[in-house]
Amino acid sequence: MYRFFVQPQVDQRRRAVFGYELLLRKEMDGRWAVPQSFTELPLDKQADLLAQLAGQLKTKATNQVLALNLNRQQAEDDLMLGTIIYLKKRLNPAALTIELTESPSLAEIQKYSLFFHQYGIKLSIDDVGTGSNTFENIQHALPFVDQIKFAMQNLRMSGQAERIPREVAFWRDVAQDYHLEFILEGVEDQKDQKMAEQQGIERHQGYYYGKPRLIADDCQFVNGSC
Repeated sequence: MYRFFVQPQVDQRRRAVFGYELLLRKEMDGRWAVPQSFTELPLDKQADLLAQLAGQLKTKATNQVLALNLNRQQAEDDLMLGTIIYLKKRLNPAALTIELTESPSLAEIQKYSLFFHQYGIKLSIDDVGTGSNTFENIQHALPFVDQIKFAMQNLRMSGQAERIPREVAFWRDVAQDYHLEFILEGVEDQKDQKMAEQQGIERHQGYYYGKPRLIADDCQFVNGSC
């Protein structure tokens, strides 16, 4: 069994939830875990789960954002564009953001931008500054996307936490230069929150605001809680 867990995204200035990142989980041996591969559940099946979840989140009433991750293998699927566009029509008027976990080629990002933006779907590059998503590798894509996300937890897990303030400031400036939304992930406590506020970053995500959680079938999830 597969389900989407949700984690709130918060506008700290307004003190309000503006969206939810959707994180696919698989039930194994009585517990929920990250699937070994996100492609083991076809994208159209994920879209069905997401459409069901939207009703529980009341996104149709609040116009909040649902953010769905897309890896390279999924992005290269011939049916991907049609599946995502069809999903957006089912979600209307809820907003949809596609978070690309790996930098696409110039031709790919131009194609995604052309088709997705026609339907009001935003594009985001996730995990900037780590893995292959260096500035040099994603610079070509920045004019075609709407948002970048920096995950502090990636540096913490690699033992490089001391780099966080400098890297956050760099990517905040990149977002400003390219007129992009910027979401800071990995906000775990008041110290992280204060650092983000000092750097003028208003959009946050992390355990401080809520861990990924499963929404029960009878739950109406609004502003982070049932």
